[in-house]
Amino acid sequence: MIVLIPAYEPRPCLSALVAELLAADPELGVVVVDDGSGAEFSAEFARVSALGATVLHHHRNLGKGAALKSGIRHIRDEHPGQDVVTADADGQHTVRDILRLPDELRADAASGAPALVLGCRTFSGNVPWRSRIGNASARTVFRLAAGWSLSDTQTGLRGIPADLLAWVEAQPGDRFEFEQNVLLRARRAGVAAREVAIETVYLEGNASSHFRPVVDSLRVALPLIRFTGSSLLAFAVDTVALLVLVALTGWLIPAIVAARAISASVNFAVNRRVVFRAPSEGGMRGQAVRYAMLAIALLASNIVWIEGLTAIGIPLILAKIATEAVLFVTSYGVQRSFVFRSAELVSPAGARHSSRIASPTRMDADVISNGRNS
Repeated sequence: MIVLIPAYEPRPCLSALVAELLAADPELGVVVVDDGSGAEFSAEFARVSALGATVLHHHRNLGKGAALKSGIRHIRDEHPGQDVVTADADGQHTVRDILRLPDELRADAASGAPALVLGCRTFSGNVPWRSRIGNASARTVFRLAAGWSLSDTQTGLRGIPADLLAWVEAQPGDRFEFEQNVLLRARRAGVAAREVAIETVYLEGNASSHFRPVVDSLRVALPLIRFTGSSLLAFAVDTVALLVLVALTGWLIPAIVAARAISASVNFAVNRRVVFRAPSEGGMRGQAVRYAMLAIALLASNIVWIEGLTAIGIPLILAKIATEAVLFVTSYGVQRSFVFRSAELVSPAGARHSSRIASPTRMDADVISNGRNS
């Protein structure tokens, strides 16, 4: 079992954490990735190495995601078959909680149901405002983007079975969004995930955290933002076409059908290449068929809503806006989980997510390695 800790400009709590981990379990492997912290922090990494951990160095800051990928790649190369527990360097995870995850991973393996094990905080008690706001906004965005709920989307304490390391490493993103992409894509890839409760710990008001609530929440929201932009483009095309066709012909339903055919073609092309990023080779026919099925269903709903709203005296443009707003969330969820599902790597594991949160609280570039790894 290997504990992987990405670190950028760490405080002395990093070496203290490594010392406690190795004292609690001398057989544990610890890999720390210095993500370009600079000479000022070399003494802290030297202490970590002297304790017996392996230290990998990025020559410059590449981001937390890049650090995790470097660590996973090293572990896969040097310690194949080892499960990995990732933990943060800022003291937010207790040794007791970190050492719980290996037991959880072993229990899953014994039951024949390996899964990502997520150590989730409950955010009760004296939680710093930026962490409370950041986590609340991230949970909301995640629920909309992923289609399932997770109580702590920003947790860095994660247990990764050895069989999933290659899949995790392959996910896009080099900064905080990498961890979110793993979660956003897990269900579509058939990767199971479950929660275990951990303590909520903040040291010095969480001053050592490099998470930026606004910027990094926007990074997390990018899939939903791209879909919103695509939907607005399709809405504009659809609306203009509808108004023009109604003005030219005076026929409402044929105009709705023709306008939707035009806008759907634009929307499919943009969503396939930009939003869900389907591969350029293969799968397009199946995606087109599934998209057509969705488009027909949405068109039927569109007709029912617009006819009903205009029949009670609501102007056509307002009826159109209200209808599209109602269908927006449904369309995103169906496209993510059904239409473009082949854009994701599919594993044989059955997807599942279970929550069992209690309420404990308490306040790439070149890589150089040194140290030992057990």
